[in-house]
Amino acid sequence: MPHEEHHRIHRSGWLRAAVLGANDGVVSTASLLSGVAAAHGSHASIVTAGVAGLVAGAMAMAAGEYVSVSSQADAERADLAMEREGIETDIEAEHDELAEIYVGRGLEPALAREVSRQLMAHDALGAHARDELGISETLRARPFQAALASGASFASGAILPVLTAVSVSRANTGISVTAVALVILAVLGALGARIGGANIVIGAVRVLFWGALAMAVTAAVGALFGAIA
Repeated sequence: MPHEEHHRIHRSGWLRAAVLGANDGVVSTASLLSGVAAAHGSHASIVTAGVAGLVAGAMAMAAGEYVSVSSQADAERADLAMEREGIETDIEAEHDELAEIYVGRGLEPALAREVSRQLMAHDALGAHARDELGISETLRARPFQAALASGASFASGAILPVLTAVSVSRANTGISVTAVALVILAVLGALGARIGGANIVIGAVRVLFWGALAMAVTAAVGALFGAIA
């Protein structure tokens, strides 16, 4: 019977972007709503600020993720082009380079040379991409996927504090948004840890701590400026 292992590394790209986006959506939007509420803004201004924060944040997350992951993809393409040129112009040097990598991992020189020969005969560029550069199909940079995951997850996280602000009275906005945000953050932290194979309690606590701190500081700033105004 085949031995099956269910690894989580293939989720690393989209999982990181999705969890970051959702957490950021909840924290930043709930903080914004709490700050405006603490500054004695009207119910309409609180909701407007929340919706504006949702749209702006989702677009910023998507654009930022696209740009950063595109830079990584550009670097990968440049490195692969360099390896392709080396294979075409001096394949023996590339054989030696790959064999040295395998020797460094524990293979005997003769075996390392044979492994290098066979792998390069099958897929020379793929062998160098994987074993020299650390680039694989699973871990390759995907800008559009990362941007979509970040923008959509931010919006999905941000919409919940906004809906809370819409559904409660002006007097209860701050405490209601904060309570809902903390519950969502705990769930997101536990879920992200569970999917990633980490301890769910630690995952929930660390997300809760930073989220609560961000909302507390923003509410304090809003209250300060509200008092001055």
